[in-house]
Amino acid sequence: MTPTLRMDAHQVEPGADTIDLLGLVAQFELQSFARLAADSAAAPDLEQRLRLSRLAAAAVTRRDRVLGRIAELGGDPLQAVAQFDGVLDDFDARTAPSSWWERLLTTYVGYGVADDFCRIAAAGLDAESRELVVELLRDSEHAELAVAALGAAGSDDEVLVSRLALWGRRLVGEALGVVQALLVSRPGLVRLVEQGSAEADASAKLFGELTAQHTRRMGRLGLTA
Repeated sequence: MTPTLRMDAHQVEPGADTIDLLGLVAQFELQSFARLAADSAAAPDLEQRLRLSRLAAAAVTRRDRVLGRIAELGGDPLQAVAQFDGVLDDFDARTAPSSWWERLLTTYVGYGVADDFCRIAAAGLDAESRELVVELLRDSEHAELAVAALGAAGSDDEVLVSRLALWGRRLVGEALGVVQALLVSRPGLVRLVEQGSAEADASAKLFGELTAQHTRRMGRLGLTA
């Protein structure tokens, strides 16, 4: 069951919701760096190790741009990021991959849902912050790597395809659980989702869009969502 989004009636300091979301984006980029660096170390060949290490470095650059925007808005970058420490700990614990292919899909799907949520919530931001978030989350190089590698691996291995389809369904369920927990605990994120939505039921629209984007990702891999 998805949570019902409600506006918080209490007075909110101007810009606080924006700083909350930017802190979340920066936290996701920090964890993306760690995930991509670990993926690089585990990659089966040098080409993928090099590509993933470059992607990890790019995540650091994106993180620092978000931290700069938080400072411009008068926020404390360290505090903004620290409030989301451990946000993906349960997800990572529940989705420990047992193979390289599961590992690659975990980053592609799990972090893909996180990016989609931040992109949707960014519709409620001021124009400059919104454009920054959308620009940073537009990077598709990891997606191209995942699609090429997983597509090639599954082209003649029906057992692998079936396993990855099941793994993808597990991943999206866990990732949507992270979004639910964020909405329950962070009213500022709820306000941004509602402000950026023209629908009466912003909750249904949000989870519907997240699910649709997941289906699109799986479709690119030839996997059933």
